Amino acid sequence: MAAAPADKHQKIILLLAIRLHQFVSGNNLGEIRIAPLDVVLSNHDVAQPDILFVSRRRAAVITDANIQGAPDLAVEVLSPSTEGHDRGYKRELYARHGVMEYWLVDPDLETIEVLTPGNGGFIRYALYERRETLTSPLLPGLAIDLAAIFGE
Repeated sequence: MAAAPADKHQKIILLLAIRLHQFVSGNNLGEIRIAPLDVVLSNHDVAQPDILFVSRRRAAVITDANIQGAPDLAVEVLSPSTEGHDRGYKRELYARHGVMEYWLVDPDLETIEVLTPGNGGFIRYALYERRETLTSPLLPGLAIDLAAIFGE
């Protein structure tokens, strides 16, 4: 059995999910979900992003059992045991299946890399550090103070 994620990892997921939920629900944009929840991308590809967003217009992909298709946004909080998988395999998988934005959250470096589609895969839109405010091309108006996410 794999070890559970560290407390810092879980706290970051919670704080990001709360802020995303507040913004998304406050603007009636769609739904936020957190792991564990299967995202069925194909008959052979199933993932469990730490946090995901599905837009209101694509809400039909949300079922009682799982998400049937790519979310609009997938967020992965890196850990030593998953970083290579998240930066490599999942990055390619999410791009191939149409995820519109992918965030890689590094708890050790206290950064969030925002990736968007381009050049046959994802390209870096921005790399935000702890002292900055994250914005998202997918969610105009979203502003997340990263000092509050990574701890004051």
